[in-house]
Amino acid sequence: MSLKRIIIHPDPRLKKICEPVSGVSPELRRLASDMLETMYDAPGIGLAAPQVGVLERLFVMDVCAKESAPEPRVLINPRITWKSEDENTYEEGCLSIPGIYEDVTRPASVRMVFKDIDGKDHEEEFIGMAATCAQHELDHLDGTLFLDYLSGIKRRMITAKMKKLKKERARNE
Repeated sequence: MSLKRIIIHPDPRLKKICEPVSGVSPELRRLASDMLETMYDAPGIGLAAPQVGVLERLFVMDVCAKESAPEPRVLINPRITWKSEDENTYEEGCLSIPGIYEDVTRPASVRMVFKDIDGKDHEEEFIGMAATCAQHELDHLDGTLFLDYLSGIKRRMITAKMKKLKKERARNE
């Protein structure tokens, strides 16, 4: 396993719609494993393939409590089949937008179909924080960032901060 470099906004790869995964291969298993390691190291609760420069429909997540044993999930070609009318608002952050947290309102529950890392089909309902995380990561696969749910002025301010951060990081490399 190895850590992947997380792409920082703004980057055109974060705005691309990802291609479906054609099948589970040793390379895909390695990518998923590396993504989980990168997510835990960051630390975060979710990471989508485009955030590490891979434009495929895959994300990883683990929303278990910090004091609990890890419960890593790999979702391949995920798709929402149902959304609740009830909504939750959570303060969301993103590993591609470090240090920024904003309230985002989303459906409180969603049902998704996806394949796991063994290529098995699943249909599962996600509730609460798991629903928010799964929707946030699925958004990445469709070229959407949580910033897209904010006002234009907030998006511009955050984008300016991220441009400055990228310049600082480039100077320090």
